[in-house]
Amino acid sequence: MKNIYKKILLKRELNQKMLAVLLDPDQCRGSLLSSTIATLKSSVPDFVFVGGSFTLTPIDSLIELLKEETDAEIILFPGNANQFSVKADALLYLSLLSGRNAEFLIGQHLNSALAIKMSDVEVLPTGYLLIDGGKTSSVEYISNTRPIPRNKKEIALSTAVVAELMGMKMVYLEAGSGATYSVPTELISYVRKGLSLPLIVGGGIKSTKELKNIFDAGADLAVVGNIFEQDPKLIDDFVQCTRSYGVED
Repeated sequence: MKNIYKKILLKRELNQKMLAVLLDPDQCRGSLLSSTIATLKSSVPDFVFVGGSFTLTPIDSLIELLKEETDAEIILFPGNANQFSVKADALLYLSLLSGRNAEFLIGQHLNSALAIKMSDVEVLPTGYLLIDGGKTSSVEYISNTRPIPRNKKEIALSTAVVAELMGMKMVYLEAGSGATYSVPTELISYVRKGLSLPLIVGGGIKSTKELKNIFDAGADLAVVGNIFEQDPKLIDDFVQCTRSYGVED
């Protein structure tokens, strides 16, 4: 079993930022999948996240193909228990702490707990916080929960600290796939200062400038996906930006 969490902690200790490319199995198909894999062969991000809030396509075949064709470490980013796969390297074991829907706090977890326990997949318990990204996201709709308002940084920090006190390993601030706005840098900075856990930020990141701003604010790992569905070759720009962060300054 790979120790992905150890890698995350080490990179964070060295102030080396990380990038995860998010692939939605329903979207990443046909020519888009071919172009994405071709780019991932030459520009390998720290991780590839596979999953989505609402996924109809089986993910095993996608993970197998990614492992055959690329050197990427695959982490499951599941929207429900059905998206678990023993073929992945690790699993973000998400609890939607910003919501009040028990189904996404513990309910879905019961459906796959024993299968996960018996697998060799590394489990990464993660507090998942939905932040208002300017439009209704799939996460908000599917989970039937409201996001934390963009200007309520105290609520965001308090919720993130809940994850820390409950023994979770990471916190994920999510604006939602294809969000109009990414998570505000002021909110990221505020949470970063009050939190000791690795901080993941995703949703609405459309440029390398935004990526740098999110890193500057304190994110350890940025998750980018929707923009690559428009042009997979942009993965190279984002990978190079992440690798050069802090070096070129």
